[in-house]
Amino acid sequence: MPHPYHRDVRKVDPTRGATLGDTTPNDNNRVEIGPTQLAFAEWQAAGLQLPDLQALRRFRWDRLTKHVVDRDYGALLMFDPLNIRYATDSTNMQLWNTHNPFRAVLLCADGYMVMWDYKNSPFLSEFNPLVREQRSGASIFYFSCGDKTKKDASTFADEVREVMDEHCPGNTRLAVDKIMVHGLRALEARGLEVMEGEEVTEKARAVKGPDEILAMRCALHACETAVAEMERFARENVPGGQVCEDDIWAVLHAQNIKRGGEWIETRLLASGPRTNPWFQECGPRIVQNNEIVAFDTDLVGAYGLCSDISRTWWIGDKPPRPDMIDAMQHAYEHISVNMEMLKPGANIQDICRNTHVLRPEFQKLKYGCLMHGVGLCDEWPMLAYPDKMVEGAFDYALEPGMMLCVEALVSPEGGDFSIKLEDQVLITEDGYENLTHYPFDEQLMGQA
Repeated sequence: MPHPYHRDVRKVDPTRGATLGDTTPNDNNRVEIGPTQLAFAEWQAAGLQLPDLQALRRFRWDRLTKHVVDRDYGALLMFDPLNIRYATDSTNMQLWNTHNPFRAVLLCADGYMVMWDYKNSPFLSEFNPLVREQRSGASIFYFSCGDKTKKDASTFADEVREVMDEHCPGNTRLAVDKIMVHGLRALEARGLEVMEGEEVTEKARAVKGPDEILAMRCALHACETAVAEMERFARENVPGGQVCEDDIWAVLHAQNIKRGGEWIETRLLASGPRTNPWFQECGPRIVQNNEIVAFDTDLVGAYGLCSDISRTWWIGDKPPRPDMIDAMQHAYEHISVNMEMLKPGANIQDICRNTHVLRPEFQKLKYGCLMHGVGLCDEWPMLAYPDKMVEGAFDYALEPGMMLCVEALVSPEGGDFSIKLEDQVLITEDGYENLTHYPFDEQLMGQA
């Protein structure tokens, strides 16, 4: 059924017209990646409005540029592949890039943006006119440069200084998100004052524009459709006694890719006693009939957006134990009560101080955070439980357009199960909207 907030529906036919419904070229041979026809068809059937990706890209570029200008920085230099995706919407071997920083983007205070890409692939960002130049030469890590890394870093730093001298003359304050040691030293040797760039990018990314919100609705729909396939597979096959955790988890991976999704950040699916303690990674254990299966999607899906939801299922032909039902209801209460504190202007630290309190037997193994931001992945801010909160670390107010994941891990100390729940919500002008629609297990909720 279409959700009540769906409106101004666009008819999408990926086989006709010069552009797709998200305003990207309708070209099966294009360089730019995106959703598949399966995803488009499912979104149309659900009545979802597609984002205008040209408007989305300009919103992000405007927002980043404003954050640079507001801090009186000359430019922002980005190596983190997710920050590069945010700034340019281009991708290149994203996971490999996370530990081999071969790409960089320089965004100057006047909005001029330069991409340094892998030497054989400068064309990967040419679809975006906001990227004004494509270069190569940002690979300043040891695997790529060996004992000449310092020399390569010097060459790269010369280029950065050259662009800044042209586009922000006289301003040598350069924000950098992540950089290798030789790169940092080379920039400083050229008279650049290196500033904290992660603060810039995290704050910029925290508030989503209208088209980012539309894109996230689509991404979450695709994720929940993939989760439904994973649940169907688990319920049909676990009773046979031949299905392992990896078999179940593989369904989510496959269904994500089939819809144009990109990767899954973690391996957080566990069964039976392996759910306690939480954070045991998905493995070869054969899932038994009449057991709990719990997971956290951490899924980077359509449009590169993160759908981060958690559910816990009871799979079997017998009812779950009363203590499991009790824990599930307590977890549901935890996220439901905490969600009610979310509204524009609410102070993050006050939310932490006023959280719903888990019972004593669940305190030791509770989750690592109360809530966290979400966008291209887990993002700023992080809301801690009161006993882990550091005064002043997140002393900010929530704003409309922020997205938060509300967490619950109810895990009895010394027990043989855990309950993991997580919903993804949007801060609106007058409160919040829960963007997550996947149902909770009726048996564990005590409703069946």
